[in-house]
Amino acid sequence: MRKKILLVDDDDGVVAYLAAKLSQRYEVVCTVQPRVAVPLARSEKPDVILCDIDMPGMSGGEVAAALAAHADTALIPVIYLTALVSPAEARALHGEVSGRPALSKRATMGELFEKIDAACKATVTAVPGWSAT
Repeated sequence: MRKKILLVDDDDGVVAYLAAKLSQRYEVVCTVQPRVAVPLARSEKPDVILCDIDMPGMSGGEVAAALAAHADTALIPVIYLTALVSPAEARALHGEVSGRPALSKRATMGELFEKIDAACKATVTAVPGWSAT
């Protein structure tokens, strides 16, 4: 079964590009409205959420906090995908920004796939009763 990714970014071009690339490997649900991320996550139940940090109206940090506030979305891994850091800076930060897994928007698709797959595996092993099947 293909993993489901929720992509949250205010840039239509970024969403279109990433949705096309990610859909080769995952089921992808997208929004360009950060305020829609929580209700969408609650209804779609994605395995991972890719979220921009710098968005108008609601930042990625605010999205992550809102997700953490709901029992049904609190355990969904959030990966920040941001233009605020370069790939080298992201590596220097050990792949984290504000305590969350993160990647530069200029990272390779291979790096993005690795980060998503690692988040999916970590969730499966961290939640009692879940299996990797």
